[in-house]
Amino acid sequence: MPFPIPNRSFTAALTAGVLVLALAACTPPNAPSTGASPAATSGLPGTHIHGLTVSGDSSQVLMATHDGLFDVTKEPAMKIGATNDLMGFTPGKDQGSFYASGHPGPGSDLPEPLGLMKSSDGGKTWEPLSRQGESDFHALTTTRSGIIAYDAELRTSPDGKTWKTVAAGFAPAALAGHPDSDTVLATTQEGVQRSTDGGNTWTLQKQAPVIQFATFPRPTEAVGVEPDGTVHYSSDADAGATWTRKGRIDGQVQAIAAAKGADGNLSVWAATAEGVLVSTDGGATAEGVLVSTDGGATFRSANAS
Repeated sequence: MPFPIPNRSFTAALTAGVLVLALAACTPPNAPSTGASPAATSGLPGTHIHGLTVSGDSSQVLMATHDGLFDVTKEPAMKIGATNDLMGFTPGKDQGSFYASGHPGPGSDLPEPLGLMKSSDGGKTWEPLSRQGESDFHALTTTRSGIIAYDAELRTSPDGKTWKTVAAGFAPAALAGHPDSDTVLATTQEGVQRSTDGGNTWTLQKQAPVIQFATFPRPTEAVGVEPDGTVHYSSDADAGATWTRKGRIDGQVQAIAAAKGADGNLSVWAATAEGVLVSTDGGATAEGVLVSTDGGATFRSANAS
């Protein structure tokens, strides 16, 4: 559920720490940035990007799209599993576990809509859990208490099978949580809604920027992006209650992800139609689909080749 996009163009303020590449680019991943725009979308699996996630252990970047799930750290991007329109997509608590929702692909015998599905093998196969033929969850996340999802109603579930409707009074564009925390962020056109009890009660963060996409690299640490591509960081002091501006992504962001390594470096990914890049300075600058290893201040290519 995208926000309206401002009617103006944006140019990333590239710094010496920024490396910009597209998936199909031939430039080595560690080459210095020229400030040029990413290459055409030929290296991407598609322009309809609905979700992005990264493994902190392997740095594998997965992209959920209209045409299924892809590993975009491969060149070309490698298809994983069957072709389904994954409108909602989020990692689970266990390594290789994911939840998804959306619509069945051509020739599929899955119900329309998909309801909630779970994969325990990295997205290769999917098990229907609940609400098949009933729910297309466009916003979806996991918490310590369970799953939070939105299909015109905000719903919570402890196990993905039984559901409770929450009278939240808002329609989230995106939901962000962490499997080891009950803090959840819901992005809306009015601002960030924040819950600290697994989505049962919510408070509008009136001092926060109007964020379109958010993600938790750690249970108490958040990254967010405004509709114009401005990147914000919320430290582990309050997990989404207060924010610090970091930089701006050039291009219409469609999904973000973040992870923090054992060395303490924060990596931030941001997906646009142009490519996959990575920031190495906390999100201060970005173009295309980005990866950051320093909290999103600068970005370099996510392509492992």
